[in-house]
Amino acid sequence: MAARSLGSGVGRLLRGLHGRSGQSGWLPTATRLLGSVPQAAQPGSYPALSAQAAQEPAAFWDPLARDTLVWDTPYHTVWDCDFRTGKIGWFLGGQLNVSVNCLDQHVQKSPETVALIWERDEPGTEVRITYRELLETTCRLANTLKRHGVHRGDRVAIYMPVSPLAVAAMLACARIGAIHTVVFAGFSAESLAGRINDAKCKVVITFNQGLRGGRVVELKKIVDEAVKNCPTVQHVLVAHRTDAKVHMGNLDISLEQEMANEAPVCTPESMSSEDMLFMLYTSGSTGSPKGLVHTQAGYLLYAAMTHKLVFDYQPGDVFGCVADIGWITGHSYVVYGPLCNGATTVLFESTPVYPDAGRYWETVQRLKINQFYGAPTAVRLLLKYGDAWVKKYDRSSLRTLGSVGEPINHEAWEWLHKVVGDGRCTLVDTWWQTETGGICIAPRPSEDGAEILPGMAMRPFFGIVPALMDEKGNVVEGGDVSGALCISQAWPGMARTIYGDHQRFVDAYFRAYPGYYFTGDGAHRTEGGYYQITGRMDDVINISGHRLGTAEIEDAMADHPAVPETAVIGYPHDIKGEAAFAFVVLKDDTSDTNMVVDELKSAVATKIAKYAVPDQILVVKRLPKTRSGKVMRRLLRKIITSKGQDLGDTTTLEDPSVITEILSAFQKYEDQRAATK
Repeated sequence: MAARSLGSGVGRLLRGLHGRSGQSGWLPTATRLLGSVPQAAQPGSYPALSAQAAQEPAAFWDPLARDTLVWDTPYHTVWDCDFRTGKIGWFLGGQLNVSVNCLDQHVQKSPETVALIWERDEPGTEVRITYRELLETTCRLANTLKRHGVHRGDRVAIYMPVSPLAVAAMLACARIGAIHTVVFAGFSAESLAGRINDAKCKVVITFNQGLRGGRVVELKKIVDEAVKNCPTVQHVLVAHRTDAKVHMGNLDISLEQEMANEAPVCTPESMSSEDMLFMLYTSGSTGSPKGLVHTQAGYLLYAAMTHKLVFDYQPGDVFGCVADIGWITGHSYVVYGPLCNGATTVLFESTPVYPDAGRYWETVQRLKINQFYGAPTAVRLLLKYGDAWVKKYDRSSLRTLGSVGEPINHEAWEWLHKVVGDGRCTLVDTWWQTETGGICIAPRPSEDGAEILPGMAMRPFFGIVPALMDEKGNVVEGGDVSGALCISQAWPGMARTIYGDHQRFVDAYFRAYPGYYFTGDGAHRTEGGYYQITGRMDDVINISGHRLGTAEIEDAMADHPAVPETAVIGYPHDIKGEAAFAFVVLKDDTSDTNMVVDELKSAVATKIAKYAVPDQILVVKRLPKTRSGKVMRRLLRKIITSKGQDLGDTTTLEDPSVITEILSAFQKYEDQRAATK
């Protein structure tokens, strides 16, 4: 296949990047002088580019930033970072506007190119939005925000499902220098209020209702409940997804009516590279969610470059990431990365099984999607429906398949590759986090013809320098080794801080291994130097691709008056990847155990979200604790994963007989479950 143009920025560095379908890979063939690289690495090869990005970050990222992004003021310093203090700065002195990079520059060249294809919940009713239309909508919304008192630096909460108006809301904030925090529209009123209050949001943007899988979600009612406890909120802008009328109170403003009165032009704010672009709340191993801060230039460049190179995006492609915009995947690979690259990006509002298990593949056929990026949870779910739903539809437009959110198991990988991709599509299992801003490890880009191994992220992206650490904090060298996955050098897309608490940021990511960013994940490095993610090392579980701190679930249940203490752990689940299992201690005078269990499930759904509700709750008399009072979750995990005979060292337990108690209670619980099936 002939080399394809990648635009001036990438083209100058990665001259003639080859796009190949199938598992053979694509090859950077840049002829730029790459400085000191291994002798065996030819200039322009993946090893050469990786070596330069690692050894000379400024020389690697400088031309990409200059040529890929539209700058108002050039930067004077490419990077200034120190992991020991959590100081991270890229493209210092530069000024730009993210919405200009995502919209205006493309409108100037080809205004009628389709920017968004909104695959609405109702099958076959997609809506296409051009770059010109999206810019005009963004400007009207930006002017509406300004008219209602939103200024540069103010925070705006967006509580909306995937839709063109939600994308316009994000870009409108970026245009006027406001900071958006998108809250997943499945979160409860209490979770929403907590995020609004932490960010001190001035405005909330929402819909009257949402639609998902044929069901109505009462978004406005949830917002109404939330803002009762949010003193900083001055206005709630309400758009309409359905014709249903909702209560409009003193804070509420009809968004469409206001936008209709505004001009379709809005002068963009010129923002410094390190000004905040957005906050996104993620779960930690403690109970309170943390607002991770991403800034302007570095984040946008990294999202655009990874979108282009990991997925072999080519001009004219239809890029289909089915993630929600409430998560970082939606930010980076539904909105910012694709739009910066001038792509046509799909907004998927529905579910994988509505109206049937062929929904994804019918959408691929109808929209002629070239890249499909989704979660292993959905793949495992669809796999159980069989191959017929896939083969019913024409998937010949697909070139690249991607997996995101959690490690993909071997069976799901093989099914996605062989059945969905007919064995001809490149499959990229991507590893990254909310904190990293974009993909860090993936099979592509790579050398031409480079292998892809099932269920493995494999190769670090340019500028990502992984290190494995042992329990004593020493770097583990060589191949066929495992350890804590750290990254030894800053990259442009990474988060800069936790909003309002930089010390927490330093403690969470840089304290465990000084001088390194600690991902919280474990990894294995093969003899060939490839990386395989082995899972979380802290008290965070990954339910259907959604990271959730076990402490959050514990806190939600511990509020119940009958529950003095709980312990929540993750365990393997056929569909979700991981699910939550709760061990609950009840007060002695509790009369109706089943009622309390039901109330605990309801409490978690109300305080966090329905997906956070533990799949199983086991009532026990006490929890296994060390003499210092720490719950030994390791032992609980072994008990429920049928490893109760191999508990390891239990000498630190205050009373080892507790294990016998819990094993007996668990066996009785399992027998009861088996009897009811």
